[in-house]
Amino acid sequence: MIGSKLKEVWICIKSGVVTAPYPLGPPPQPLPEGFRGRVEIEVEKCVGCGGCANVCPAQVFQIKDLAQDFRVIEIYRERCTYCGRCEEVCQEGAVRLTPEFELATNDKADITDQLEIFMASCQRCGRCFKPVNKVLDRMMETGFRT
Repeated sequence: MIGSKLKEVWICIKSGVVTAPYPLGPPPQPLPEGFRGRVEIEVEKCVGCGGCANVCPAQVFQIKDLAQDFRVIEIYRERCTYCGRCEEVCQEGAVRLTPEFELATNDKADITDQLEIFMASCQRCGRCFKPVNKVLDRMMETGFRT
């Protein structure tokens, strides 16, 4: 019995260090291709369709309509399982999984976001859609130039 334990110790010593020193040392670089980290939504690209909320098994995204023209998307990152379904279903490319993976915090507000999206409604059917930013829409902005 002692001989088998000594043999195991010898095998472990001979193989050397096989794990990364993280978190006591630097994180492993570069991250592998296709790494899925923190969920982010680019508000400029988002059309508010709610596809991400429909496919998310952990219900990270909660969609609330406060009024006819405002849609609120709440993101609860503590629920995320990093499956990547939200990124796959987003047709506009607004939802993406970043390489950021150090999300530990004492404050829940650090990993929770609330995004407001202005929605215009169709004159014929009444359904909401994200308005397209055209030149005429931007004329009222400060510093506008053609």
